[in-house]
Amino acid sequence: MADNRDPLLSPVPIHSLRPTQITVGLIEVEERRKRWDELGHAKAEYLGQHMIPVVIGPKRRPYVIDHHHLARALEDEGQKTVLIQPVAHLDKLSPDHFWRFLDNQGLLHPFDEHGDRQPYSAIPKKIAELRDDPFRALAGAVRKAGGYAKEARPFTEFIWADYFRREFRARDIRHHWERTLEKAVVLARRHDAHFMPGWCGEDRS
Repeated sequence: MADNRDPLLSPVPIHSLRPTQITVGLIEVEERRKRWDELGHAKAEYLGQHMIPVVIGPKRRPYVIDHHHLARALEDEGQKTVLIQPVAHLDKLSPDHFWRFLDNQGLLHPFDEHGDRQPYSAIPKKIAELRDDPFRALAGAVRKAGGYAKEARPFTEFIWADYFRREFRARDIRHHWERTLEKAVVLARRHDAHFMPGWCGEDRS
């Protein structure tokens, strides 16, 4: 895949961004909104340092391939524009070939808030339409708490979200956040999870 990481220095409207996944963790989105509020006069500098990576798809629309949570938080906060960083220009592909290409490259996550795969048509057309998956928020928080290490490959947090999905209920996360997070960190570091991406628990081999 062609790789062009030069930023597009002209701001683009957030509402023009297209997602490449179905869900985000709204708990994480809320945390990002709080941090945005705390930036005060440093917001412009922050935006310059946090460009949204995209691929340019059919009709030259920008499709977000990372930082969905940031984009959603900024839109919810009323920010109108962002800087984008195109990493590939795929606007010559037909829509069908475009979605298949992203899927084959691991740049697409068409799974719903229950962890079930959906057709490409289920992916929202707007960042504001991303649905809540509390397990994705839990997975992100476990990584930040040192439960596992960050990896370069995309969507590792969703893999962990599915791992936690078998251990907890959504209402555990929404109503008993701190207690559930503490338990999830312990689970992530157990040897039973040694096959998971970024695992950094005790090696018993």
